Amino acid sequence: MSHIQPQDTFLKTYEVVKNVTGLNSIEKLWASYYIFIGNDIFATGLLFFCLHEIMYFGRCLPWFIIDKIPFFNRWKIQGEKLPSDKDQWECFRSVLISHFMVEAFPIWFFHPICEKIGIKFDVPFPNWTVILFQVSLFFFLEDIWHYWLHRGLHYGAFYKYIHKQHHRFSYPFGLAAEYAHPVEVMLLGFGTVGIPIVWCYLTRDLHLFTICIWITLRLYQAVDAHSGYEFPFSFHYFFPIWAGADHHDEHHNHFIGNYASSFRIWDYILNTEAGATAKATRENKTKLKAEKIAKKNI
Repeated sequence: MSHIQPQDTFLKTYEVVKNVTGLNSIEKLWASYYIFIGNDIFATGLLFFCLHEIMYFGRCLPWFIIDKIPFFNRWKIQGEKLPSDKDQWECFRSVLISHFMVEAFPIWFFHPICEKIGIKFDVPFPNWTVILFQVSLFFFLEDIWHYWLHRGLHYGAFYKYIHKQHHRFSYPFGLAAEYAHPVEVMLLGFGTVGIPIVWCYLTRDLHLFTICIWITLRLYQAVDAHSGYEFPFSFHYFFPIWAGADHHDEHHNHFIGNYASSFRIWDYILNTEAGATAKATRENKTKLKAEKIAKKNI
């Protein structure tokens, strides 16, 4: 595509790229964007920043609207607790400041990292099976990272000085997904951005488009997990190991347990599930274990 020169406008550039054979419509838009911008570092930085803002706040908007409609209260996990306009505004303002003051700066250095370790940004894109595999792998690895870092943030000074900000609201709502201390944003954010970087460093096999898909889905998961709503069609009913809002809501309500981000696996295996049901299960296990030991001693 290096032989195509940028035109006066993006649309004119696209009209030229549109005639290239062997590319689908998304690939043609992607190529037109990079050709028109003419500066790969700026193009990638702008793309990632806008992607994050549009996907995050765009996903928060439906939950903000739902919170205003009483009809949906029947599916609110903590039905009596709804965020006020003041809560929503404080979260919006804090998150927006964090996006500009904490996250925006390193985004502009992402493209040089891509070039250094071999993250591709040209067209065509990888096969969808490759994208699906890599995104699924990132979900699995990020979940492990998130579990242990999140669990660690609940100890002593880490909680008091860092993680406590995120727990200001015991009743989570969409905008609160990224309402967190800057240190927490960077630590947990490494799981989202750092894991793909490490993967590409080891394999030299990753495309920037795949990272865009991954970041979008991870943002959606984080916002939905903080929505505070449990519907009859919630995803975990179809995919039982998926965490979802009911899983994370218990974490905010009880301030402990359910540390994982996307899946229920690690909290189940490591006995850190939260809520009354999980507590009863643990007590029953302890009781059965004690009875078993008592029988052996008879």
